[in-house]
Amino acid sequence: MKNRINHIGIFIILVLGALLLLGLLPSYSVFGHPLRQVDILSDMRPKVEIADSLEEESILLPPPPKPAFVDTCRTGMVCIEDYSDSTQRGMKSFYEALNQLDRGQRLVRVAYYGDSFVEGDILTADLREMLQNKYGGCGIGYSPITSISSGFRVTVRQSATGWTRHSVMDTDGDFNRSLQDISNHYFKADEEASIRFRGQDKNYAHLDTFYHASFFFNPDSAATISAAVNGRGVLHKEFKGNKLQVAEVDGKIGSVTFSVQNAHPDALFYGVAMDGESGIALDNLSMRGASGLNVRSIPAKMMRSFYEFRPYDLVILQYGLNIATRLGSNYDNYIKGMKTAIDHLKEYFPGASILIVSVADRDYKTPEGEVRTMPGIRNLIRYQQNLAAEEGVAFWNMFEAMGGNESMKTLVDAKPSMANYDYTHINVRGGKHLAGLLFDALVYGKEQYDRRRAYEEDR
Repeated sequence: MKNRINHIGIFIILVLGALLLLGLLPSYSVFGHPLRQVDILSDMRPKVEIADSLEEESILLPPPPKPAFVDTCRTGMVCIEDYSDSTQRGMKSFYEALNQLDRGQRLVRVAYYGDSFVEGDILTADLREMLQNKYGGCGIGYSPITSISSGFRVTVRQSATGWTRHSVMDTDGDFNRSLQDISNHYFKADEEASIRFRGQDKNYAHLDTFYHASFFFNPDSAATISAAVNGRGVLHKEFKGNKLQVAEVDGKIGSVTFSVQNAHPDALFYGVAMDGESGIALDNLSMRGASGLNVRSIPAKMMRSFYEFRPYDLVILQYGLNIATRLGSNYDNYIKGMKTAIDHLKEYFPGASILIVSVADRDYKTPEGEVRTMPGIRNLIRYQQNLAAEEGVAFWNMFEAMGGNESMKTLVDAKPSMANYDYTHINVRGGKHLAGLLFDALVYGKEQYDRRRAYEEDR
């Protein structure tokens, strides 16, 4: 047998030479994802701190919030920053509404607008439960008849038959924006259409029973609505008129079914609200792929009509995942659109507090294989905070509350994991963690508001 040692040596030299040459190649991407560069000498090179190529300091932070409510912030907590002006669209209305719970029965309503980060009631389910534990209430609030997330939403058992769904995110061009409800949906009914909601108690408290159910629709000219509570028929009524109407049932409700008969072809149907008699009602109005600009497309007439039935005390806006880019440095056009959306809410949800929740951390892998926070995320948060200051509303920095840079990686690496390996979305465990941070900020903000008010009354 011939000696192959010389051949092996030559082969090793060729491989090493090829790897060294690969290390000289520039970084490149596949489908927008940077590939890790080959550098067999990386462990021998001195570590150089990677500098982000954004001039973040060019985006000035707003001035400190006026000490209307929050004079101090507890160590380790990221507090809500209230930029309220003379229009009082900061947190005051919400805190006052919570105080009214002690003086009589009423519902304090919260609308939580967001994107896929809170889709399927992730985060909002835990926030709802925490608020209902402290202030009372039950039920999941408002839900469209069906949605993309209905199949995996763990807070309610939902079954729908005979409906054609239309969403603002439809790509077939068939969506009529002038017909949508506050959740950016509308539905058409077949000859026999029905929707059934049933409470559940496996995952969250206060959801197995509710006491008031409302079915929202516009009969156009006529539609007959039937309702059954716990399997027993309690309503059969013809509705007429071209405006938003509500079919309502009360009682100790474990399940409710609404059915439609003899509906006009142009009749529109929207969703069902399930609430308690008092306490907290939190509506998850999230939309996968949404940027927040979808809010401004809701017709003024529709917002005004819904507000008559569901007057919100707090509107939360959490967007940004579908806007932020890895090296995004200028979000002027987006913020201009969001100003329009907030002005829309101010006009047609009069008196409601408005809270902007910043985009959460979002990470990516560098060509060297490191997991880093997208610089564009930090820049977008500066824009969002300035937006809150300019609009005179409240702001909560979720990015800082969850730990700042690379905090999404921390959630992914947790045992058990609290986020997905896309380094973008949380899971149910992560939702509970972040909901707790927001809940603590809301409660602490109210405590500070009550102290401030008591101090001013004693002066």
